Amino acid sequence: MELKGKVHKFGDDINTDEILPARYLNTSDPAELARHAMEDADPEFVKKMKPGDFIVAGKNFGCGSSREHAPVALKAVGLSGVIAGSFARIFYRNAFNMGLAIFEAPEAAAAIKGGAEVSLDVDTGVITDLSTGKKYHSQPIPPFMQELLADGGLMAHLKKNLEAKSA
Repeated sequence: MELKGKVHKFGDDINTDEILPARYLNTSDPAELARHAMEDADPEFVKKMKPGDFIVAGKNFGCGSSREHAPVALKAVGLSGVIAGSFARIFYRNAFNMGLAIFEAPEAAAAIKGGAEVSLDVDTGVITDLSTGKKYHSQPIPPFMQELLADGGLMAHLKKNLEAKSA
């Protein structure tokens, strides 16, 4: 599967409060959370964001609290995924559980500029900066994790499997 979109660039140590400020944790409605995605890191992000776009960030993306609301907001705003130098481990797991594709690629995260167009082959992990033609590599997402993403996250995946077994 290939994903394509425009890059919104962020730096190192983007924490979950910047991804989704704590003042919005009184709801779990994905559409409402999406309205506030990245609000404290870039107040104009939601206005600039188009479905299919990517966040490209530095190291330790998603550090801070372990709230699941952060990846839910990013997924609900329509991101294809996040490419970063590294991810906080709890954010990494929460992202897949919530159905948000993430890709660890330090070289790509350092080199790709904001506004660039990128394509990403989920099966091979190849990231292409369409603005420069340069290719980068991340770990491909294993088939089971791709299935989680396609189903919309862990809970949707489990529900689908339970319904299939009872049919």
